[in-house]
Amino acid sequence: MSDELPETSNANQASSSVKSILPAGDPAVSKYHTHSVPLDMDDVEKDWDTPIAEAGIAAKASVIMRVGAMDLASGTGSFRVREMMHRIAYPLGVHVRADVNLTDIEASYTDGRERITDVIDLPTTGVNTERIWLLEHFADWFSVNLGKKSMYHKRTEVSQELMEHLEVRDASQFSADVAKKVERKAKKGGKLTRDQQLDKEYDDASATGEAANRADPIADPERGMTVGQAHRRLDMIEHRKPLYGPALAGFASACACASFVFLLGGGPYDMLGAFVGAGLGHWLRRRLFAHRLNQFFVTFVCVALAALACTGTLRLLALADPTALHHDTAYIGAMLFVIPGFPLITGGLDMAKIDFPSGVQRLAYVFCIILMATLAGWMVATIVHLNPQGFEPQNLDPWVKAILRMVFAFIGVWGFSMMFNSPQRMCFVAGCIGAITDALRLELTDFGVSAEMAAFLGALLAGLLASAWRTSVRRGWLPVHMGYPRICLTVPSIVIMVPGMYMYRAMFYLGQFSTLQALDWMFRAFMVIICLPIGLAMARVLTDGNWRYDN
Repeated sequence: MSDELPETSNANQASSSVKSILPAGDPAVSKYHTHSVPLDMDDVEKDWDTPIAEAGIAAKASVIMRVGAMDLASGTGSFRVREMMHRIAYPLGVHVRADVNLTDIEASYTDGRERITDVIDLPTTGVNTERIWLLEHFADWFSVNLGKKSMYHKRTEVSQELMEHLEVRDASQFSADVAKKVERKAKKGGKLTRDQQLDKEYDDASATGEAANRADPIADPERGMTVGQAHRRLDMIEHRKPLYGPALAGFASACACASFVFLLGGGPYDMLGAFVGAGLGHWLRRRLFAHRLNQFFVTFVCVALAALACTGTLRLLALADPTALHHDTAYIGAMLFVIPGFPLITGGLDMAKIDFPSGVQRLAYVFCIILMATLAGWMVATIVHLNPQGFEPQNLDPWVKAILRMVFAFIGVWGFSMMFNSPQRMCFVAGCIGAITDALRLELTDFGVSAEMAAFLGALLAGLLASAWRTSVRRGWLPVHMGYPRICLTVPSIVIMVPGMYMYRAMFYLGQFSTLQALDWMFRAFMVIICLPIGLAMARVLTDGNWRYDN
């Protein structure tokens, strides 16, 4: 279930201002603001080398809006986008009021003397959890360099080093190395015993010219960062290549969907069919996204390929074992990689924050993707005469089944996290949370708890565990570099609970004009789906004062 961000994420956004607009072909646009047609370019350009705290409101707004647009393009909810924009605006002495939807932001800014409005549109939507994480570090680096406290992480040295070395391929590993260095320095009372290997890497990077691609450090701390320095760091965050290529992302999708099939009750043949279908489907999806093709068209084509590949695999297996032909339901598991889990969950969270325009837009987008996917699956099933009737009983010992559920839940969440472009450490943490919560959900259903209640409890526990993890990092109980955004841990861990099987079966029966059966599966899916964001929202209410009160 992936909502992967196309590699050319937000390169052609549109922006307008109540002050002025330049023609789209103005050379300054590509020079300074590759992400949009900017605000008043004259105002921004004249302040390019000015300390941002002393710059005009247009230059300040350009940074605030760009951070918000990058966060929105990375798949996070509107409540988090507004929070991030506020975090950037606060140390600048700017008040911002933003309306955030699925692919656009309209914001008004004032510094007590001037007021300005900016509107920006994204060409598409997707998910990039590494960028969400890096933007948190950017916000801390930004705030500290403007004389304020950090807001997301306890040790600002990690954020500072990350922002100075954004050219590194594995930012997660680099942050871990920096964190270890900081801890050694703290234990030595400020007298650092050098880590020769780490220092050598720094020296080699400077000597070989890699430093030329590095975000320029603040040369004059007393003057503070300039507008240009802030934008250059955002350039480097925005243009980072995906951590995983199409082949590796396809493998992650294959592992995730095969694990998903086991959790739904499938056996080895079902898992193997889903593995092949989902792997090929997501590999093609990544390849097509690289050409900026329409998301709905890509979804239809890739789901059709996944279903055909799964069916073909089972037909080949049937040459050796004819019973493989009885596993028609496996093709549904092969298509689960396209379910848009991120906007589904964040849409529910937005509505929990009384942000109905954004929530409704996200749910409409989810409905359109699911409609295209299920339509493609139904067409393939009709052409090759599939008749999914569910999986055969697994007949496993209860203790063995419980252990296997935890193992495959971990693998499934790990795979989905990789599809969301999460660093491996983030994948591991999300996988551990998912292994606990999803195994608990399935065990509860075995003991007679309704699927809806089990989904709510699983999502609630996932939210509480993610908050506990975040708190433990801030209090120093866990390594400082492991402080990942909650949304990057909770959504992958509960995406595996989304009832994709129910949705596909509803569409299948609808295509067969079995209306009562279609409605039955549709309402089952609906009830489980609404319980997932409610569970997460309840966890945030219990652990976060900003959610507990209507401020």
